[in-house]
Amino acid sequence: MTGAPETFRRVAPVEQVMVSALSPSGRSERPDHVVGEEPLEIRLGGPFDPPEPVAVTMRTPGHDFELAVGFLLSEGLLADQSELRAVKYCDLPEGDPQAFNVVTVTSSRPVEVGARRRQVAVSASCGICGTATLDELRDRCPSVPAGEPLSAEVLTSLPARLRENQRVFARTGGLHAAGIFDTSGSALGVREDIGRHNAVDKLVGWAAMQRRLPLTGSALVVSGRVSFEIVQKAAVAGISVLVAVSAPSSLAVVTAQALGMTLAGFVREGRANLYAGAWRVVGSPA
Repeated sequence: MTGAPETFRRVAPVEQVMVSALSPSGRSERPDHVVGEEPLEIRLGGPFDPPEPVAVTMRTPGHDFELAVGFLLSEGLLADQSELRAVKYCDLPEGDPQAFNVVTVTSSRPVEVGARRRQVAVSASCGICGTATLDELRDRCPSVPAGEPLSAEVLTSLPARLRENQRVFARTGGLHAAGIFDTSGSALGVREDIGRHNAVDKLVGWAAMQRRLPLTGSALVVSGRVSFEIVQKAAVAGISVLVAVSAPSSLAVVTAQALGMTLAGFVREGRANLYAGAWRVVGSPA
């Protein structure tokens, strides 16, 4: 393919656009920053098998390899981090421009994508749950590790600590974030994306590529609400504490309870609602 249209250029996490700004003093033209959004096709293959398309997800470009690996782990197409053999952008015929929108993951064992292939794009705003039943998730993740206790003071400070690390959000105001924190409140890793599910997948992928799974004794903090799929991704990573600035769904609560996970919602400085695993949180907010 030659002469690729502009839509195939590589999109940055932050893009500059021109806006007409309205104010009491009138109208003015000025540059503004918006979040980049592009589709990413994830492909998976075995050591001797050609890669097969698994899903297309809308994401903010950046940390694409981590996103692909985290997604495949969450969906159970990679059983664990030891099966990860290689990750790369798709090889293209000579002369074709690289759009950086196709990532191929190679497993150390033969894989059968089959019915697990997503037939539609995964939207940035809401993931599509690939686990058919809660029983299937229980089989994959019988329970999360107990980990260390977490003080209520640290717990209620985590959303603010996450916000301090949201560099792209500070420029655009249009991104979700997910962060992994230890029990002292120190950030181990933070990822941003237009989709909150993608941000979590990027973190899980980062941990897998660093051979840091399971993330026992750590807390996952997300900037939005908590769905079943967010709990699923945390459980696959061995995370025992899930913290959100917004509300959980009923299925998220039931799942967290079934897996022995601590689930905190509506977390603000000095306040939190504990929906599951309250025993893991000690003390009271300062």
